[in-house]
Amino acid sequence: MPKDQTNRAPRNRSVFLDDSDITRLQKRIINPGQSPLSISDITNRTIHGDTFTILDLLPDASVDLLIADPPYNLTKTFKSNSFKASQMDIYLQWLDSWIEKLPRILKPNATIYICGDWRSSPAIFYSLQKYFIIQNRITWEREKGRGSKSNWKNAHEDIWFATVDKEYTFNVDAVKLRRKVIAPYKVDGQPKDWTESESGNFRLTHPSNMFTDLSVPFWSMPENTEHPTQKPEKLIAKLILASSNPGDMVFDPFLGSGTTSVTARKLDRNFFGIEADKTFCLLAEKRLELANSNKTIQGYHNNQFWERNAKP
Repeated sequence: MPKDQTNRAPRNRSVFLDDSDITRLQKRIINPGQSPLSISDITNRTIHGDTFTILDLLPDASVDLLIADPPYNLTKTFKSNSFKASQMDIYLQWLDSWIEKLPRILKPNATIYICGDWRSSPAIFYSLQKYFIIQNRITWEREKGRGSKSNWKNAHEDIWFATVDKEYTFNVDAVKLRRKVIAPYKVDGQPKDWTESESGNFRLTHPSNMFTDLSVPFWSMPENTEHPTQKPEKLIAKLILASSNPGDMVFDPFLGSGTTSVTARKLDRNFFGIEADKTFCLLAEKRLELANSNKTIQGYHNNQFWERNAKP
């Protein structure tokens, strides 16, 4: 249902749906039956339905990069769908039930990223290593949410990085971080590995597996939606730029409100995604529509990633 925007704060830039959006956008969503889907059927489309069923309908060797943000092992409601926390062995069985379907649809040099928190992360690793080569674990700072009086605040999440083969795409120069130089070092009076500018001294640094430059979407950011576990476009941009090339196919089997598809469009990749909730499918399509005229990604400017809260 459309969200009442009559009391919307002036600085609230979140994406909402109205009646005209629903009428217009629902025509763009695919509702597949039981027939196999071709590349032309899925390219740059949002698929409404059950991931476990639709994975079997996808074409062989069609995906260059898979980014998945599945439900963590938590009790949580996602609009019309909900997920209930379970024992770790049961959650592992749930992961295996869809991860085992991935090798067929991935290209020989494809890359996989799967998101998790501290509870789900061990199970994700255990399931992934059965079918793929684990390359690394990324940890990103999620600076949002309340603290706890009896425990450490949960301020990070994991992303497991795996590949089909030892040969895979990794564009290291595309994901370097522009960081301020604290102690500038010079040789013969010239900067060594950094540049001087009117706004300060900066160095492009190699990407590490610790991301501390991200902002979780909130109401004053134009990428924000009502999805309860939305990832930042900047985070997804790092994964897409590192592990795919323009024109490659990016797939998200748990699309949510469309961040993977939207970021792929902004970075000139092909994409498709599966989402079980129709409202989130519609939000994804609206964001894709907006991305046609605005390809900016907060924290990524002039083909460089900037530190959090840095002003270009």
